Amino acid sequence: MAEKWRQAIGKIRKGLAIKNAEDNGPTKKDQASSDTLFDGEQPTLEEIRSWGKSFDKLMRSPSGRKAFREFLRCEYSEENILFWLACEELKKETNPEAIEEKARFIYEDYISILSPKEVSLDSRVREIVNRNMVEPTPHTFDEAQLQIYTLMHRDSYPRFINSPQFKTLAQIPEGVSASGSTAESPSN
Repeated sequence: MAEKWRQAIGKIRKGLAIKNAEDNGPTKKDQASSDTLFDGEQPTLEEIRSWGKSFDKLMRSPSGRKAFREFLRCEYSEENILFWLACEELKKETNPEAIEEKARFIYEDYISILSPKEVSLDSRVREIVNRNMVEPTPHTFDEAQLQIYTLMHRDSYPRFINSPQFKTLAQIPEGVSASGSTAESPSN
């Protein structure tokens, strides 16, 4: 498990060009490495730190989602964000045939009890999805997506923002929480 974390933080470090706290300039990316976590525009240190204050900001940021996905992969719960992302893609679709095809793919990959990537849904939501699959729309999985979003927010997100990986990205010193408060030492 420790080795997985080291690999994950290595990918995150290689992929980020964050503002350096000392000189306010960007840090250098490893130009020789094509194994980067992030593509395109790199997040600033301020943006990274904002992920620790708001799950919604984390999920709205492509770089934040990638960092969170890497964390979830190490926790063996990557299927949650993959399902959420697949639902977001389905919502953008307008072609009825493509909607049906994507909905079936999402169902088989994340809802079916036979899937190795099955997400955890309660029976009420599972029944809603089953009814919606009779005639799939871009919103077939809205209830399920909300339940998984809430699960990630309440369960995985607190561990993410308190993880060594996030603290390294956000350049937060040991003993300081992502919200900026210091951990109190027990009195003797």
